[in-house]
Amino acid sequence: MTRGAPIPETVTLHVPFRVVKRGGRKEMQLPEGATYSQRTENTLVKALARAFRWKRMLDTGEFATIAELAEREGIAPSYMTRVLRLTLLAPGIVEAILDGKQGTDVTIARMLEPFPKEWDAQPDHFVQTN
Repeated sequence: MTRGAPIPETVTLHVPFRVVKRGGRKEMQLPEGATYSQRTENTLVKALARAFRWKRMLDTGEFATIAELAEREGIAPSYMTRVLRLTLLAPGIVEAILDGKQGTDVTIARMLEPFPKEWDAQPDHFVQTN
C-alpha cells in the first residue's frame, strides 16, 4: 500500500442557500436546479383535510349553511369559505401537496387567495414569477 497526500484536518464546504419564512417558520431554500427531498407541508395538508371534511358535512346535510358550520367549529365564516375553496383545486395540485411536491411557491397564504376555477389554469397561477 502506498501513502498518498495527507488528509487535511479541516474541510470547508460551501453550500449556496437562503433562509426564507414559510408558514411562520424559517426554511432553507436551495438554488434553482438543486435536488433535495421535499417534505410534506403539514399546514397545507391540514387545510385540505378540513376543507374536504367541511364540504362532506355540508353535502350530507349535517349543516345547512356555512355560517351554521362555522359557528359550530368556532371560526369565522369568511375563513371557512376561503378554506372550502381548496376543494376546487385540480387533483394534480392536491396530490402534489399530499406528496410534499408542491414547490416553495405554494403556501397556505397563496392557497387561501382567490385562484382560477379552471384546473388547467391553476398550475400557472401558483408558480411565482420574479
